[in-house]
Amino acid sequence: MNAEFIRALDVIQEEKSIDKEELIQAIEAAISSAYKKHYGNNQDVEININRVDGDIQVFTMQEIVEVPENDQNEISLEKAREFDPTYELGDFYRKEVRPKDFGRIAAQNAKQLIIQRIKEAERNIIFNTFLEKQDEVLTGIVKRIDKGIVYVDIGKLEAAMLPSEQAVGEEYVMNQRLKVYILAVKKTTKGTQVNVSRTHPGLIKRLFESEVPEIFEGLVDIISISREAGSRTKIAVKANNEEIDPVGACVGQKGMRVQNIINELNGEKIDVIKYSDDIEEYLTNSLSPAKVLRIIPNKDEKTAIAVVDDYQLSLAIGKEGQNVRLAAKLTSWKIDIKSQSTFDESTIPEVQVSEPIPHFEDVLDDVLSDLEIEEVDYNDVFEDDVFTDDLLEEIKDDLDTL
Repeated sequence: MNAEFIRALDVIQEEKSIDKEELIQAIEAAISSAYKKHYGNNQDVEININRVDGDIQVFTMQEIVEVPENDQNEISLEKAREFDPTYELGDFYRKEVRPKDFGRIAAQNAKQLIIQRIKEAERNIIFNTFLEKQDEVLTGIVKRIDKGIVYVDIGKLEAAMLPSEQAVGEEYVMNQRLKVYILAVKKTTKGTQVNVSRTHPGLIKRLFESEVPEIFEGLVDIISISREAGSRTKIAVKANNEEIDPVGACVGQKGMRVQNIINELNGEKIDVIKYSDDIEEYLTNSLSPAKVLRIIPNKDEKTAIAVVDDYQLSLAIGKEGQNVRLAAKLTSWKIDIKSQSTFDESTIPEVQVSEPIPHFEDVLDDVLSDLEIEEVDYNDVFEDDVFTDDLLEEIKDDLDTL
């Protein structure tokens, strides 16, 4: 090795971002291992590469003891002091050696290690670069489609978009440009593996952050997102400044901001909802575009009944229940939709029907039966005026209490 080799390491450090000192130390360790392999594994050696001219020095290391038991790794104190009188027991005597053909062995091992380290460093750089971009959105180009998996070139590598991460209704073609969400970054034996998504709610969040300055600057916060990719998304937003209309900021003038996002998502519908700490208002907003007449919440169970006009019922529920399902995901509340007419019928109190008042004669028959008196002709009874009008009124009053 020589000064040219050191300059080559400087270039590698600059272009590949591999620390030169770490690389030299790794080369020293590799040469030490090669020396032991060729000249004896028991030997303790030290390799020193000059950082300026690239010269390599090899030293055998022998421990200084009273009586050596192994001449290869130990030396007596008396003999060691012949080279340096300052040696003490327990020190190590360093002896430089220059074995035959060692320069060729060293160069070969250095070359192999440098190539290996460059590959490792490049893999680490790529891994760390994309790890920092996890949960972000990148623009890529569709390069190939194999067994349903779409491979997207996102720079330095191809990311994989599995079928489960592909939006319903979207079709992908070669060289198509599209924005993808970095879902996961993994380090494998074959290098860095990146998975991307077009269905993750994070894609919506990042698109709004890039399209709406108020969100990027923190003036408007995204509170919640519920999404059925390729069909519809609901996003709840809240302003940190009372003077800002969060929904208006996200929609933009003439709807341009939200329309740009809809275009990127190939026509996916987006409902921008104003968040509110008042749960009734928040639930009402979440069911947009339906108009809600009344919300009846159960805060303990986080359930609510939403009452709408009869003609708004299908709109509130949505196709196959989508609207209410997304509203429930957005708010984390279970929502039951009822039409006005159905709700009114369910709230009419039940009328308690009392037993009919028994007929006077029937009651009297029961009394006489208990007394074992045969049937009486009531006309005969009333002939003698035994039952006066006043008495009859009293009897009626008593019957009313039965």
